[in-house]
Amino acid sequence: MTSISQAACIGGGVIGGAWAARFLLAGIDVNMFDPHPEAERIVGEVLANAERAYAMLTMAPLPPKGKITFCKSVEEAVEGADWIQESVPERLELKRSVITQIDAAAHPKALIGSSTSGLMPTDLQRDMKHPERMFVAHPYNPVYLLPLAELVGGQKTSVETLKAAQEKLAPIGMKGVIIKKEIEAFVGDRLLEAVWREGLWLIHDDICDTETLDDVIRYSFGMRWAQMGMFETYRIAGGEAGMRHFLAQFGPCLSWPWTKLTDVVDLDDALVDKIAAQSDAQSGARGIRELERIRDENLVGIMQALKGGDAGRGWGSGKILAEFEKHLWAQGGIGSGARQVAPDHSAPLRLIDTQVSAAWVDYNGHMTEHRYLQVFGDTSDALLRLIGVDFAYVEAGQSYYTVETHIRHLGEAKLGQRLYSTLQILSSDEKRIRFFSTIYNAETDEALATAEQLMLHVDSKAGKSAPAPTEVLARLTPITEAHADLPVPEGVGRSVGQKR
Repeated sequence: MTSISQAACIGGGVIGGAWAARFLLAGIDVNMFDPHPEAERIVGEVLANAERAYAMLTMAPLPPKGKITFCKSVEEAVEGADWIQESVPERLELKRSVITQIDAAAHPKALIGSSTSGLMPTDLQRDMKHPERMFVAHPYNPVYLLPLAELVGGQKTSVETLKAAQEKLAPIGMKGVIIKKEIEAFVGDRLLEAVWREGLWLIHDDICDTETLDDVIRYSFGMRWAQMGMFETYRIAGGEAGMRHFLAQFGPCLSWPWTKLTDVVDLDDALVDKIAAQSDAQSGARGIRELERIRDENLVGIMQALKGGDAGRGWGSGKILAEFEKHLWAQGGIGSGARQVAPDHSAPLRLIDTQVSAAWVDYNGHMTEHRYLQVFGDTSDALLRLIGVDFAYVEAGQSYYTVETHIRHLGEAKLGQRLYSTLQILSSDEKRIRFFSTIYNAETDEALATAEQLMLHVDSKAGKSAPAPTEVLARLTPITEAHADLPVPEGVGRSVGQKR
C-alpha cells in the first residue's frame, strides 16, 4: 500500500487545518503555509480537537505524531512534499494562481489536490506546466474524522494520478472515490444543495423552524444514510422485489409538484434574519469549539457503532475505520498510542492509554459496565501482540482465548477522562496465561477497576486447546519470570462478594 511521505498544506482554515491534522495523526510531517497572522493558533486549536477525537475513536497504535512546520512561502512549504493540498478561499482566480505557483515550485511527481467544493479542475489546472498531476480532493468537515474525499480529474489529469491518490488516502483512514466526469459541485455538494434549497423553502414558508428540520433529518433518514447511503436504503424499501419494485411504486412521485428544487428562494434580509434567529435559539448558547467537540463525540460514537456491523467487518464509515485500525495494528505493533513497553519488564506492563468517549457512558455520565471489559480486552490483546500473537498469527489458525474473568469496580470513570491500564503476568505455561490488569485514572493514578483473567492457547481450526509454539513462549517466558519477582497485587484470587 503506497503512502504519503511528506505533505504540504496551503491554506490553514477550517478545511486546511483539518487536512493537516489528518496527516499529522497518521505520522506524516506537514509543511503549512497560510499568511493569516493567527494561522498557528487556528491550526493548533483544530489539531487539539482532532487529537481529542482520535483518543476516543480508536485504541489502535497511532504512529508518532508528525511534525508541523509553518513556512513563510508557498515555495518553502512544497519543498520535499509528495502530496500537496490546496485549501485557499473558494475564488477561481485565487485558487488558479496558487495552484500554478505550487506547480512551478513542487517536485514534478508530487500530487496536487484541491479542496474546492465546486470549481472545475480543468479551470484550475489551466496554467500549469504539469497539469496531469492536479486533481480535486474534496473532503467533508471535519476532515480528520469523516473519511470521504471526492477525487475529480480535469481534462489534463491522468488516470494514474487519480488511482495513486486513492491508494495514498487509504493508509490515513480515508476513502477516496473517483468521480467519472467533472461537473460543478461534484456529487456530494449537488445532493446537499438540493436538500439545502428545499430546506430554505420550508423555513421561508413557515412550514417548520431550523430545529424541527434538523430533527427530521437526524432522527430518520440521516441515520439510514450513515450506513447505507440512498440507493441501498431504497433497495431495502423495495422488499424482496428489489429496486425495480421500489422505482415502479415511487417513481411516479417525481412528477408530482412536491418540491421547489427548480425555484431559487430569495435570501432577502427578512429570511436571513429569520434563519439566524432560529439557529441562535437552537444552538447559540454553545460556542463554536464546544459544538465542534460535541459533533466529534457524536461522529466517533456513530463510527464506533458502525464498526461492529457485518460480523465485525464494519459498515459504512465503520468499515473504513475497521480497515484503518487493521492497518495501524499491523504497522504499529505494541500497545496503543505508539506506547512502547519497557524491555526489562521489571514492572507491570503499561499497555493501553485511552479516553472515555461519549459512546462509552451511561445515563449518569459514567463509563458503562461492558466498556471496562472492553479496555481489559484491549489490554490483553496488547500483551498478545507483544508476544507475537498478531493478526497474521490469528489468521493462520491459532490464538489465545479468554476462558475466565473476574472484574472488580473500585471507582468511576467519567466522560472525557483519560485512562491507562497495566498488566502483570501471574503465571504461564505452554497453554495458559494468567494475569492481573488494572485500569487507572491517568490524572490521579487512582485504580478504577481490576481484572484477573485466564487465557488458553487454542488451535482455532481444530477447535481445541494446543501448546503455543516455541517462538511465542520464548517471548512470554521472560516476562513471566520477571513478573514473578513483583509483589502479588491486592485482589488476586478474590471471590465475588469477599470483603476487602
